[in-house]
Amino acid sequence: MTAHKATPSRDRRRRKGSGHAAARGRKRSLWGGLAALTVLGVTGLAATGWTSLGEGGGHADIGDATTRPTHSSAPTARTKPTPSRSATASPTPPKPDIPATGPGTYVTASGGSATVGKGKVLRYRVDVENGIDLSAADVAKQVDRILADPRGWTADGHSAFQRVSSGATDFVVRLATPGTVDKVCATQGLDTGGQYNCSVNGNVMVNLRRWLLATPVYAKTVRTYRALIINHEVGHFLGHGHVDCPGPGRPAPAMMQQIKGMHGCVPNVWPYDEDGTYITGPAVP
Repeated sequence: MTAHKATPSRDRRRRKGSGHAAARGRKRSLWGGLAALTVLGVTGLAATGWTSLGEGGGHADIGDATTRPTHSSAPTARTKPTPSRSATASPTPPKPDIPATGPGTYVTASGGSATVGKGKVLRYRVDVENGIDLSAADVAKQVDRILADPRGWTADGHSAFQRVSSGATDFVVRLATPGTVDKVCATQGLDTGGQYNCSVNGNVMVNLRRWLLATPVYAKTVRTYRALIINHEVGHFLGHGHVDCPGPGRPAPAMMQQIKGMHGCVPNVWPYDEDGTYITGPAVP
């Protein structure tokens, strides 16, 4: 008897095929689900990281390995930075307390200076009235620099200066209270009214009020105005009289009484310009 191999029926083949298709479908669904979960997880992480940085305002020092930004579900409050002292405007300094008058005695600046200029050497001393809270040495240094400046009186070619602290002098620069200046100037009939400087009897009297406050024109450049005081009063000692403004827009001469008005001239504190030209104007009667 010949044995025959059983041939599966068409229905059985369809059922077997359907089972494999279902299995393949289930496998695809499983892998698809896992892939979806993976994508969702990555997307979620990416979204979480972006949201955290956004909530923090992007201010975290990401480059700093010692600190890590903290993330919270609620936005963090932002506070305004406190301005530093350097960023705040500095208060206006109070005006100095200027004594109305003093004892009329002085402290002399020690030491001396080298001779500056050519011609006859004029020896001078620098005194500061007792009771004034200023260093005589500092005042002397300022006077020395003014008289040594090439735009000063040495530019006339025949005046030279040297500061001394003792011995004979040709003139003395004295910084004093307004009352003391008035008394010394009055000996020659000058009325300085507690406001002005003068040059009398070899004394260049500098009013403390002018030294510290200058005038409205020079209020922001007080040290510059001090050069005008010294040049003007030493100019009188050298024999120069008052002059007026030479014309609108031109430099005011050092021998002009600038404290009484500029009359169209522009501020200037030196007798000569940088080219060695004397700055002057019409003589005042």
